[in-house]
Amino acid sequence: MKLRRAIGALSAGVGVAAVANAALSKRAGPLEPPLSGDHGTYRWRGMSVSYVEAGDTDAPTLVLLHGVNAAASSGEFREVFDELAEDYHVVAPDLPGFGLSDRPALYYSAALYEDFVGDFLSEYDDPAVLASSLTASYAVAAAARDDVSVSQFVLVCPSERGGPEPKEWLRELFRAPVVGEAAFNLIASRPSIRYFNDDHGYYDSSKVSEEWEDYEWRTAHQEGARFAPASFISGYLNSDIDLEAALSDLDVPTTLVWGRESDITPLKQGRELAEAADCTLVVFDDALLLPHVEFPTAFVDTVRDALV
Repeated sequence: MKLRRAIGALSAGVGVAAVANAALSKRAGPLEPPLSGDHGTYRWRGMSVSYVEAGDTDAPTLVLLHGVNAAASSGEFREVFDELAEDYHVVAPDLPGFGLSDRPALYYSAALYEDFVGDFLSEYDDPAVLASSLTASYAVAAAARDDVSVSQFVLVCPSERGGPEPKEWLRELFRAPVVGEAAFNLIASRPSIRYFNDDHGYYDSSKVSEEWEDYEWRTAHQEGARFAPASFISGYLNSDIDLEAALSDLDVPTTLVWGRESDITPLKQGRELAEAADCTLVVFDDALLLPHVEFPTAFVDTVRDALV
């Protein structure tokens, strides 16, 4: 009798979770592009990868690569995209598994993203690259390929690591149907998104709008939204490269941009990387991981100074 009751309670709990998951997905609704410009699709390994481009196509190309988190998208560059398009041909993709790009139930890995970034960059002639946090490592790794030629880097708080040492059980938990989706919905809840923004993303939380946090919530509740973050949370998106060695080996002028108060990637790491790899380091006071959002005008000036 007790076993029957336990099974019944478990079944009821799974049923409630399934209903809640479906309700959240329905409430999220379809996404619109987070950036203004011409929307396009890049076909890659059977996936449709969304990107937005703007600016004069005869101008130097600048590819913007957003960082990785549960609610990541090219909208990370929303405060600087239009102004950068005044001087450059800017192209901003949503990485596979994020934003408006396809989100199949793949086992996402750092190698997959390095391959994607390399293939995407190879479509352009000597592009400059602006990349954020963990994705900066993918861009640096991709730049070592013979078919990729990067003219310059602007890297914002770059890091080789975005999670723990790989933990298969944790990845499988978030990939699991119903229960995994419910667990991910907790991480991607409005309070969790707000906590991350307040604690790690923004020094001044008033600089992130309710509209943007709503977009983050909606992008984290699209179909298949948990699969790429599942690999991130469990450590499978950590890069194997050594940024110091890789940047030193590349003949690519590099500017590092750092928030002085960044705690996930402390400024100490930026100073050490700049010295070891002979990079220019620009530090923004009163900023954490997103100086390009908190101080867009000064950030655009920094990019213009770097890409001369």
